[in-house]
Amino acid sequence: MNPSPRSCRYFLADVFTGQAFAGNPLAVFPEGDDLSDAQMQRIARELNLSEAAFVCAPRVANGCRVRIFAPARELPFAGHPTIGTAHVLAHIGAFDFRDGDNHLEFLEGVGPVPIRVVMRDGRPAFCQFTAAVLPELGDSLSSEAYASILGLLPEDVRDDRQGPDAVSCGVPFHMVPLTDHNRLGLVQLDMVSYNMWASRSWAASICVFANDPQIPHRYHVRVFSPSFGFYEDPATGAAAAALAGYLARREPQLDGSFQWEIWQGVAMGRPSQLYIEADKRDGRIEAIRVGGTAVVIGEGVLYL
Repeated sequence: MNPSPRSCRYFLADVFTGQAFAGNPLAVFPEGDDLSDAQMQRIARELNLSEAAFVCAPRVANGCRVRIFAPARELPFAGHPTIGTAHVLAHIGAFDFRDGDNHLEFLEGVGPVPIRVVMRDGRPAFCQFTAAVLPELGDSLSSEAYASILGLLPEDVRDDRQGPDAVSCGVPFHMVPLTDHNRLGLVQLDMVSYNMWASRSWAASICVFANDPQIPHRYHVRVFSPSFGFYEDPATGAAAAALAGYLARREPQLDGSFQWEIWQGVAMGRPSQLYIEADKRDGRIEAIRVGGTAVVIGEGVLYL
């Protein structure tokens, strides 16, 4: 008789949404200590979600180590796995949380990531992380070059002070603002151009966005990351952090806290809402925060 297969419990959550089958799906493995790097990567590839998160030692009273894998590679940080893992751990009672604000810290590849978990009636209602890395800038392309990669016309991409930039809060993104939010639905990557460019670029992911003309603090967003193993992402916390940095740099006020709302995933049939904040003092960005809700939609056992 063959011995019983080793098993690993996991939970499925939809992140940056309040309802099932929307937002960005995530697999969370609360006991990932005994898994090798290769096993984690194979599991992420097998599940074929944008990311899978593995909770590992060290574990302390208010935190743990979290490793994040996309289908093609391990990531030093990602937003929706951070929010989703915090929600799942609160959901299963992994920490002694009380109603109101609670605080966690995840050790990720970028360093310690502080997280606020709001509990209501014994359940997680909202999670928010503070970016471990303040906005860093990289080399960007011309508006015309971005338009070519995105399958758009040059006039679709802004080329003024609110034009493209390359920003990272742990994961780099090319931030490409459009002149009209209605043009977002026309984006179609030219994969030949993308592959030639991404192989030598500081950032291989593209965040395309446009302001909502009716609601000034709302932005419509699409994020593309083919080199990570998925074409488009329905909700991207790391890109949201970079967008907060992009917007805060262009905010004319030198001091204050600023808030924006992101709508993403609509074109994919997985609508998502992300809430971003930035603090500035004397013109310098001092903090970036990204928050949202999540729902646990299932759990299972994976046989290794």
